[in-house]
Amino acid sequence: MRFSGTDNYVATRDLTLAVNAAITLQRPLLIKGEPGTGKTMLAEEVAAALGLPLFQWHIKSTTKAQQGLYEYDAVSRLRDSQLGEARVADIGSYIVKGVLWQAFECETPSVVLIDEIDKADIEFPNDLLRELDRMEFFVYETRQNVRARHRPAVFITSNNEKELPDAFLRRCFFHYIRFPDKETMKRIVDVHFPGLKPALLREALEVFFDLREIPGLKKKPSTSELLDWLKLLLAEDIPPEVLRSKDQKAAIPPLHGALLKNEQDVHLFERLIFMARHNR
Repeated sequence: MRFSGTDNYVATRDLTLAVNAAITLQRPLLIKGEPGTGKTMLAEEVAAALGLPLFQWHIKSTTKAQQGLYEYDAVSRLRDSQLGEARVADIGSYIVKGVLWQAFECETPSVVLIDEIDKADIEFPNDLLRELDRMEFFVYETRQNVRARHRPAVFITSNNEKELPDAFLRRCFFHYIRFPDKETMKRIVDVHFPGLKPALLREALEVFFDLREIPGLKKKPSTSELLDWLKLLLAEDIPPEVLRSKDQKAAIPPLHGALLKNEQDVHLFERLIFMARHNR
């Protein structure tokens, strides 16, 4: 199995090498990078490109590692026992299979996405060490051992909200998705907006990358936000001349709410505009 990108996902050479290295080593691929750089989409596109089933586990602050394996619904069993249900004798009827169990019993190789692992408790990664390493786990309620029929390709994303344990990191292949340069960004935009007028793309990228270079910006606009902005520019039929005007650097961009996502950054940009006008 080798990944080389798809028509819907522009993968750099470094990224494709990382994906294929993780598959060869049979280790989870830990992906970090700015929000909006396509970390989650990568697993989806790898599964599509290789024709493999995809199992997604989106992590929340309350998620426990056990939920990825299975959950025992003791409440339902108690209720059924009070109602005299016949199935109460079969404890397996109250076992809910998690994402990893579903992937382990899949008839073919598969792709597993563990998305935003850093949102969970600090012990969450350590609680999955053995299962991800050996690709098996024990179900205490039914006294059965679940072992993967085929070792899935595991993709783990992190936004760096928490440091991950060293023992967990040792078992992963790591890749940091660098923010795309202008040429790569042009290729990404072309995938989503084929036939976009070169003049509009050129001016929009100038505004976008200028915004990202503003010192002190709390949240830099991401790739996904650039795509949203371009979609709005097209919908509102904003001409390139508006972005190219002499006052471009002394005016807030049209539809800037797609790029700047908090009041601090908007106020910072407005102060910079005021200073630029004052120094003329």
